Amino acid sequence: MAKVELKVKIKPLGDRIVVERIEEEEVKKGGIIIPDTAKEKPQKGRVLAVGPGRKTDDGKVIPVDIKVGDVVIFSKYAGTEIEIDDQKLLIMREDEVLGIIEE
Repeated sequence: MAKVELKVKIKPLGDRIVVERIEEEEVKKGGIIIPDTAKEKPQKGRVLAVGPGRKTDDGKVIPVDIKVGDVVIFSKYAGTEIEIDDQKLLIMREDEVLGIIEE
C-alpha cells in the first residue's frame, strides 16, 4: 500500500474520514479525449485520514472500519468538499462510503 501524504494536517472528528478523489483517465477507449467540462466528478477516492470513531450514548467509541490508504466508492453528492493549499478534498462520514475497493 502506497504511503499517502497530506500537505496540511487534518484530524477528522468522530466517524469522519478525509478523502482525495481519484481522477479517471482522460482518454477512453478509441482514443477519445473527454474535456474537463464534460467529465463527472469521480466517485472513487483514497482515504487520507480517519477519525477515532463514533461515540455511543453511553460514551463507548465504535472504531471506523476504514483505514488510511483504502480506496473507497461513495455517492455522487457525498461529503463536504474543501480546498486547502490547492488540494481538493472531501470530508465525509463513514456511513456515506458505499464500499472499499480491494486491490
